[in-house]
Amino acid sequence: MSAIHPTAIIAKEASLDSSVEVGAYSIIGPHVQIAAGTKIGPHVVIEGHTTIGRDNRFFQFSSIGAAPQDKKYAGEPTLLEIGDRNMVREFCTFNLGTVQDRGITRIGSDNLMMAYVHIAHDCQVGNHTIFANNASIAGHVEVGDWVILGGFAGVHQFCKIGAHAMLGMNTSLTQDVPPYVILSGNPAAVHGLNLEGLKRRGFGREQLQAIRAAYKILYKSGLTLDEAKQALQTAQTDYPAGAANLQAMQNFLDGSTRGIVR
Repeated sequence: MSAIHPTAIIAKEASLDSSVEVGAYSIIGPHVQIAAGTKIGPHVVIEGHTTIGRDNRFFQFSSIGAAPQDKKYAGEPTLLEIGDRNMVREFCTFNLGTVQDRGITRIGSDNLMMAYVHIAHDCQVGNHTIFANNASIAGHVEVGDWVILGGFAGVHQFCKIGAHAMLGMNTSLTQDVPPYVILSGNPAAVHGLNLEGLKRRGFGREQLQAIRAAYKILYKSGLTLDEAKQALQTAQTDYPAGAANLQAMQNFLDGSTRGIVR
């Protein structure tokens, strides 16, 4: 227990692996579980029914697992779950879920959350995402793998952001974002595909061709959304190596409830 600073306050009911480090004046609540290798900096508060995986790092002054900023919340034992190898910088706020939704806020693994990031109740965040300084997502938002949110980006409640999408700085998002696209502005507008990011992640030439075709169908063809969905289905036979990417786009469109930025 030498890695626990003597000024830290840790509830006796909390479950911390013996390798966990806790900095000065941090507070760990009774329902918190933290796995091996995680480092908690000074002045961090972790409360609520919060489960944190392995090898995470929390910098100073973050508030993790606090009650939702929702007037309907009445103290129910809802959850926050954080995966492995996340980097959480200064002054981040991650809230518990609510019983009005699934009752759990989830953050995956290998994410970088820069300073002042806010993740509200019932959000579902994937893996390998980057939230730049002051990016905020409201309640019930879903964020896919490899998504990037620029600084001061704000996302309206219940929005969905597809995998590999990128939001520019100061983007104000009120509708869903299909996979693979770049958008920015207030209101948000689409400005092409995140091709450089896809190449860095190992997408092959034929996959990129399929994704370009999907973008043209959705944004350049003049088709209605229903017509575009049908065209995406047909295009899978034209791009067999990218059929899974086209299907991912179609699945996202089928699951959209707020409509997409178009």
